[in-house]
Amino acid sequence: MKKEVCEQNDRFGICPYVTAQKLLSGKWAILIMHALENGPRRFGELQKELGITQATLSVHLKDLEKEGLLTRTVYPQVPLRVEYSLTEIGETFKPVLASIETWGNAYIAFLHEKNAKQA
Repeated sequence: MKKEVCEQNDRFGICPYVTAQKLLSGKWAILIMHALENGPRRFGELQKELGITQATLSVHLKDLEKEGLLTRTVYPQVPLRVEYSLTEIGETFKPVLASIETWGNAYIAFLHEKNAKQA
């Protein structure tokens, strides 16, 4: 589907590119998904690893949970323990993360090459 057609009339849930873009449009969405790809994590672990404020992380986790990409599990113990993990559909994003990593590394190499030529 052409970009112009996808962008018309909010094609979320119709056009795969618009749908993916809207789901992952937050600055932290892909990094949160990456942090969870190796298993459940607690809120504090995610915050420390990502270097993100508590408020920002909370908003992004709620958004990703609302969209069905991750799940929040509360364990009834004192002190309360909460873990976040990828849902079944979130797990299917792992190959995309691997592709992003591969492409990102290739682009980093391109930048190094480009900068070396300019120096």
